[in-house]
Amino acid sequence: MKRFAALFLPLALAGCGLQPLYAGGGDGRVAQALADVSVPAIEGQAGWLVRNALIDRLGSSGEGGERYRLDVRLDDDLEGLGLLGDDTISRERRTLRARYQLVDSQTGAILLDATAGSDAGIDVVSSEYAVIAAEQTALENLAKVVADQIVTKVSLELRTSSAPAP
Repeated sequence: MKRFAALFLPLALAGCGLQPLYAGGGDGRVAQALADVSVPAIEGQAGWLVRNALIDRLGSSGEGGERYRLDVRLDDDLEGLGLLGDDTISRERRTLRARYQLVDSQTGAILLDATAGSDAGIDVVSSEYAVIAAEQTALENLAKVVADQIVTKVSLELRTSSAPAP
């Protein structure tokens, strides 16, 4: 029975239509399409962090993509939570949200219009330096998370839109 299952499982998986997203590695269709995405400058420090993370994940220089353009607008919010008896804040939440559009540069068509976001909790301690460092670290981590979410959705869109015609 175990031998039958071992032989049948690969056939069942092949029949379900699952395909690796990055089939072919760096020479694959999705990887090549991702390398052809340009990322214009994004406003602010959070924008700089997100743009650099996107360029790292897309495998492009950020400027050289001729086929697609990724327009990103960010909303970075830091709010105080957890008031103590002396009206001091004991906890903060940093939220980073992105609204982005993948645009076909040749036709001007919007291929993808979506949002991504994440948040992080920050403990407020007596050292102002430690709080500033924690806020900065949270922003850096959120930029990476948001960039990962964007690249995943863009990859899925490019897999279907850049598929060769049958």
